[in-house]
Amino acid sequence: MSAAERTTCAVVGGGPAGVVLGLLLARAGVEVTVLEAHADFRRDFRGDTVHPSTLALLDDLGLCERFDALPQTAVRTVELVGADDVVVADLDRLGRLLGGVLPVLRHPRIALVPQWDLLDLLATAAQEEPTFTLRRSTRVTGLLTGPARETPTGSRVTGVRWTSTDGSGATGELEADLVVACDGRWSTARGAAELALRERPVPFDVWWFRLPLPDDDADARLLPVTAPGRALVVIPRRTDEGRYLQIAYLGPKGADAALRARGVEAFRRDVAELLPDRAGTALDPGAIRSMDDVSVLDVRLSRLPLWHREGLLCLGDAAHAMSPVGGVGINLAVQDAVAAARVLARPLREGRVRRAHLARVQRRRALPAALVQVAQHAAHQRVLAPVLAGRRAGPPRAVVALLRRLPWLAVVPAYAVGVGARPERAPRWARRPPAP
Repeated sequence: MSAAERTTCAVVGGGPAGVVLGLLLARAGVEVTVLEAHADFRRDFRGDTVHPSTLALLDDLGLCERFDALPQTAVRTVELVGADDVVVADLDRLGRLLGGVLPVLRHPRIALVPQWDLLDLLATAAQEEPTFTLRRSTRVTGLLTGPARETPTGSRVTGVRWTSTDGSGATGELEADLVVACDGRWSTARGAAELALRERPVPFDVWWFRLPLPDDDADARLLPVTAPGRALVVIPRRTDEGRYLQIAYLGPKGADAALRARGVEAFRRDVAELLPDRAGTALDPGAIRSMDDVSVLDVRLSRLPLWHREGLLCLGDAAHAMSPVGGVGINLAVQDAVAAARVLARPLREGRVRRAHLARVQRRRALPAALVQVAQHAAHQRVLAPVLAGRRAGPPRAVVALLRRLPWLAVVPAYAVGVGARPERAPRWARRPPAP
C-alpha cells in the first residue's frame, strides 16, 4: 500500500464481521479493503463456535463443502454435568421440529472449528473477487476527517491512517467513502470517533487453557461444569495440530492476580476437582506447565447507543461486546455483517452512502444484540454470580427439574443460541452454487 490511496469501503479488522462484510460487498461489485493488524489469523484463543445461522449463510455462499473439509467437531446437545447430565440445549430435537420449515436450520449443529481456519476460508473466497483486497500486517492508528456533507457544522470520517506491523515502519493513509469498524471490543476506530460505550457489570472473567485429548477419546462433549465458587466449560477442538480440550475456567471478576499468586499446582487441583474424569490429565505437569499457559479474558458486556457517525459504522464487538455465555459473539457479528451488506451495497456502488443508511443497519441489528445481552446479563446475575460467590453449586434447581421433566423445552435455548432473534439470509446477489 502506498502512502496515500483510496477505496470505496475500508473495513478495520479481519475478524468474522470484517471478512464476511468484505466478501459480501466484493460479490456486490463494491471495491473493499480489509485492514488486519496481524500477519495471519492464527491467534488463540478466539471463539470457535459456528452456529446454525452461520452454517446456513456458508451454504448460501457456496462455501459449505469447503467448510465441511475443515477439521472440526459437531455438537448437537449441550449437557449440564452434575445434574444427571441434563440436556439444556438440544439442536437435534430443534432440527427435527423446525428443520423442514426454517432454512436457517438446514444444519442443526454447532460446529467447533478453529477460527483461523474459518477466516482463511472466507478470505480465500473473498480474494476470488476482483474488488476485494486484504491488507495484512496493517494496523489502523486513527481516522481521517473532512467537512460533513449532511451537517455543515460537523465533520465526517473520510478514511483511516495506518502503520505497518511487519517491521518496515511504513505508514500511510487510505481514503474511503465509508469506514466500517470491525476491530473488536477495544476498537481503535470507535475510540478515534469518540463514540461512547454503555457498560453492564460483569461478575466474572475467563481463563483459557488447553488439556490434551487422546485421538481415541470419543467422549469429548461441549460441557458446562459448575461447583460452589468455580465453573468451567469444556470445548472439544479438532485442528490440524490434533485434538485437545479448550477449557474456559470462570472465576470472580478481577481475580487474575490472586489466581496466579496461588500457583499452577493449586490451579491444576481446582481443574481436577471440577473434571474428576480427567483429573490425571489436569494434574499432569506436562499439560498445564505454568500459569503462562493460562490466558485471561477480561469479560465485558457493553454496547454503543449510537453505532455510527457520518462516514463510519461500527459492527460486531465494536458495537456490542458480548459475554462468552452462549458462544454467540461470532455469529452475531456475522449477522451484523450480512445486514450491513444488504443495506449498503447499492449506496456504496452508487457513491451515495448517507447516515440514514448507517442508521438503518443499526435499527435492523440493535434489537437482536440487545436481547442477547439481556439474556446474558440475567445468566450472569442469576446463575454465575451465585455460583462464583459460593452460594450455589449450579443453575436453579427449579430450572433443572423442569428440563428433566419436560426435555422438549431444551429446544428453546437451542433456538436462542443457534438461530437468534433475527437471522439474516445472504442476499441473492451474493449466493453461489457449492464450490469444492
